[in-house]
Amino acid sequence: MALHRRSFLGLAALSGGLLSAQHRDEYDLPSSIEKLKPLAKPVVPITPEERKHRIAGAQELMAKQRIDAIFMEGTASSFYFTGMRWGQSERTFGLLIPAKGPIAYVCPKFEEDRARELINPAFGDEVRCWEEHESPYKLIVDIVRARGVKHRRIGMEERVRFFIADGVRREAPGFEIVDATPVTAGMRMHKSPSEIALMQYASDVTIEAYKATFATVRDGMSQTEFSANLSAAFRKLGYSGGALVLVGKYSAIPHGSIKPQVIREGDVLLVDGGTSVEGYASDITRTIVVGKANARQTTIWNLEKQAQDAAFAAIRIGATCESVDAAARSVIENAGFGKNYGLPGLPHRTGHGIGLEGHEWTNFVRGNKTPIAPGMCFSDEPTIAIPGEFGIRLEDCLYIGEDGPHFFSKQSSAIDKPFD
Repeated sequence: MALHRRSFLGLAALSGGLLSAQHRDEYDLPSSIEKLKPLAKPVVPITPEERKHRIAGAQELMAKQRIDAIFMEGTASSFYFTGMRWGQSERTFGLLIPAKGPIAYVCPKFEEDRARELINPAFGDEVRCWEEHESPYKLIVDIVRARGVKHRRIGMEERVRFFIADGVRREAPGFEIVDATPVTAGMRMHKSPSEIALMQYASDVTIEAYKATFATVRDGMSQTEFSANLSAAFRKLGYSGGALVLVGKYSAIPHGSIKPQVIREGDVLLVDGGTSVEGYASDITRTIVVGKANARQTTIWNLEKQAQDAAFAAIRIGATCESVDAAARSVIENAGFGKNYGLPGLPHRTGHGIGLEGHEWTNFVRGNKTPIAPGMCFSDEPTIAIPGEFGIRLEDCLYIGEDGPHFFSKQSSAIDKPFD
């Protein structure tokens, strides 16, 4: 996606005063939010032992893919394998997972002390540093050579920026620079029970925040006030979180409009957001009508629910991911809506992968013949968008168990029952 739905709130804040509203005094909170408390159940982080298992799994895949080493920056994959996040700047920092041997890090020299504070030496404690006038790309190639070269292929994780990949290429004549996605996504797509437990926790927190915030809806409320209430609800539960909030005709724009919106009686209200727990994301959408829904709103809402149900019913271990999209799309198209993403109708894929990133591999989308397998996690969110009128999206995420799919959150049962 071009703009993460959660980051969309930043644009709304600039025009509607959300930033100041979100930081209002806690005594000003509505009662439904004020009484929230963190969930009683404990959070169990990912253990170093599990991360070691992930590194070993990646090394097995590297051997199959004929890759000597994989470089990644300090983004989500770095966190997945080592528990460390660094971010990205113009200075190259990252880690190298070799096909054999311990991880090594490449770091600006003046950042070394901070890097060593963040690095867990259980995965490898070698930090090769470069001064401002030196080449970090040469250090990356030097580590590859030191760990052993068999295939002369260096993998780049998908978030590595071009200037780094190209710098390594120039320092490594005779080597091939290849896409490491089959390894990194190949590991991250299949969640462990501990990852699924964290995603369940994030989902549970989100539902509690939603329940408390939906109870505050009133005629004349701005979308920014609703957003501020939701952010406050997440904070009361012990987490940061938020949502894209769309009102009336703007709910037909899947990722929203920058125009300020006010909630009125009879409006469709679409709320799409979540939080993260130990880095693992939730993503839930609820759509209601403020006050009493009319017949058309109810009909379209019910059709959306049928499409979501059809997608879920199509999920079988071994089935292709594209078959799930086809199942949801057929329900909407057979009701007379547009085909092939045409509007009014379903303008996007039926679902995305989710884990450490709100959107990650793989997707319920046409052409994706990836077989569904245990441990995979997805959203189930066909949208019905009717430009100029309204849109309905119901989104619940799910995981694939050995016995098939399971939702993290309970589906909405009716247009006036978002949490039943």
